[in-house]
Amino acid sequence: MENKKRIMSGMRPTGKLHLGHYLGVLKNWVKLQNEYDCYFSIADWHALTTKYNETNSMVQNVKDVILDWLGCGIDPDKSTVYLQSLVPQTAQLHIYLSMITPQNWVERDPTLKDLAKIMKDKQENMSNLSYGLFGYPVLMTADILSFNAHLVPVGIDQVAHVELSRDIARRFNNIYNCEYFIEPEPKLTEIPLLKGLDGNKMGKSFNNDIKISDSAEITEKKIKTGITDRNRIRKDDKGNPDNCEVIYDYWKIFSDDEEQKEICEACKCASIGCAECKKRLAKKINSSLAQIRDKRLEYEKNQALVDDILHQGSKKAQVKAQEVLDGAVEVIKMYK
Repeated sequence: MENKKRIMSGMRPTGKLHLGHYLGVLKNWVKLQNEYDCYFSIADWHALTTKYNETNSMVQNVKDVILDWLGCGIDPDKSTVYLQSLVPQTAQLHIYLSMITPQNWVERDPTLKDLAKIMKDKQENMSNLSYGLFGYPVLMTADILSFNAHLVPVGIDQVAHVELSRDIARRFNNIYNCEYFIEPEPKLTEIPLLKGLDGNKMGKSFNNDIKISDSAEITEKKIKTGITDRNRIRKDDKGNPDNCEVIYDYWKIFSDDEEQKEICEACKCASIGCAECKKRLAKKINSSLAQIRDKRLEYEKNQALVDDILHQGSKKAQVKAQEVLDGAVEVIKMYK
């Protein structure tokens, strides 16, 4: 592993993951773990930045995330899978990084800007932001620098997050006249846009998603609610796939060119109705996810194994994070 470049990424545990997570993140992680030394974090501290008063489901959310990861093919023998709160070295590094990070650097973070707009629209005061939420970009940087990661896989809209981490790493090196921290680079990944079944962004809170762990029956039921061509009223009306707001986009993702062409022509000549089209799509999606769901179920039946995977991964992460922390403390010249 030492000759491989390191990758660090993570997810907040907010519940069972959906197809957007699978297509946009997990499929890519599964590939990356064969090429890089990967550290994947279930970021429960980050979950507290906005859900500090909603922790009753935290433990179950963590379990659901790790089950989804394992089901999708994240291999604990290839990747270091860990729980953020079980690696206290990251919190310690966060303290040192927070001392050198200018406040205006944090304020320019795009997520905080978006949050400020939301709060303004709701006529809420920015002063209501918690210290933890305001400082989360520095904690995110500590997540990355705890392993001196070379790369952070992100979509184009998340590059700014990595740029801040690069800036903080560079500032540390400049202040202490060293080249200790690697300036992490974004590893751009093409994230397919998967709309929710109602045409909006897919998300748990919108109740428009398909969970990785949904049963075949639930998946078919959900697909039936997906939006198609609003101008097509009756089965014998000729459709237009270009006007199909959701369902045809799913066909593009879950089928090959030949199948797409077949569905497209059948829609245009009205040889297939929207109900049948959705039924066939559900079958296609269920077939694509069958092995993942079976594997997830097997892990779910053996929670002791899953707990061991998470704890062993966290211990492994601690070793690397402690190594990096010790080096940083030495560079800063703290008393030992």
